[in-house]
Amino acid sequence: MLKIGLIGFGFMGRMHFDNYVRLMQEGADIKLVAICDKLIEELKDGAAWGNIATEQSVYDLTPYKLYDSIEAMLSEEELDIVDITLPTPLHADLTCSMLERGIHVLCEKPVARTSEQGWRMAEAAKRTGNTLMIGQCLRFWPAYEYLKACVEDGRYGAVTSGSFFRGGGLPQPWFLNGELSGGCMVDMHIHDTDVINWLFGKPESVSSIARNVVPGSAYDVVSTNYVYPDGKVLNAQADWTLGGDFGFSMTFRVNFERGNLVFENNVLKVNPHDGEGFVAELSPDMGYYREIKYFVEAVAAGEPVTICSPESAVQSLEIVEAEIRSADSKGAYVNV
Repeated sequence: MLKIGLIGFGFMGRMHFDNYVRLMQEGADIKLVAICDKLIEELKDGAAWGNIATEQSVYDLTPYKLYDSIEAMLSEEELDIVDITLPTPLHADLTCSMLERGIHVLCEKPVARTSEQGWRMAEAAKRTGNTLMIGQCLRFWPAYEYLKACVEDGRYGAVTSGSFFRGGGLPQPWFLNGELSGGCMVDMHIHDTDVINWLFGKPESVSSIARNVVPGSAYDVVSTNYVYPDGKVLNAQADWTLGGDFGFSMTFRVNFERGNLVFENNVLKVNPHDGEGFVAELSPDMGYYREIKYFVEAVAAGEPVTICSPESAVQSLEIVEAEIRSADSKGAYVNV
């Protein structure tokens, strides 16, 4: 049985918690034994902000060992896996430390604050032989998996164009500190950049227009064009300043030679050129569940995490860093 420690109990920590509980209820050979957060006494009795609802507002954590110190948790628990859902600047050092201790790591996206830190994490995993996966959840989201299958098997021909969008209201205040989070581009927009990298590989160059909306923040709104040798027209946009009743949205529109796919309002419409359009039948499971299930099964089997290798996650961050350099140059094309 794989023993798991969850480090961080904010919104994403709770989302991961929900899915470990579900997997245990389904009979997975895992056990969530400990939860660590320096504010655990405060967080265990309060709700956490997030753009997707967690299963509960207040959690009963009595079945779990609770810690406010990582070292205390590690000194008392024999863990096979740690799941890190802490703020981005804490990812690199903690991940490397866990891998060096012989513990497998699932770390939330983005992989790290900088690609240099991310490569250090990937190299630590390779050197130690322990498994590291970054939670780029859209690679496991059913609608995006369907898109990936269409790209790979060529059922509608080659991709000619595509646009991706992700947006919502302002996040918690620390995210607006660009030195910590990297702003909207590193924290939110990286989802769609990662999907484009996953689907098509690294682009030759990028051109980004971005702006600050909140005084003192990093970029809050971005639109990026991605250049590939075959000339496909690709764009991804993100905006985390959409207030009022907007809520949260993630969408895509991808055009192929013989059809197109449109994902919006959690519905994927497929429009072949040679037949009637239809709504794709997708799993109701969110990507968080599917990524965690995939990760623990890979660790249990001693298999590599091929869907989302640490190297590919760092590569996505490198693309975003090129986008930031482009935005700093008012949209100039920057090689990746």
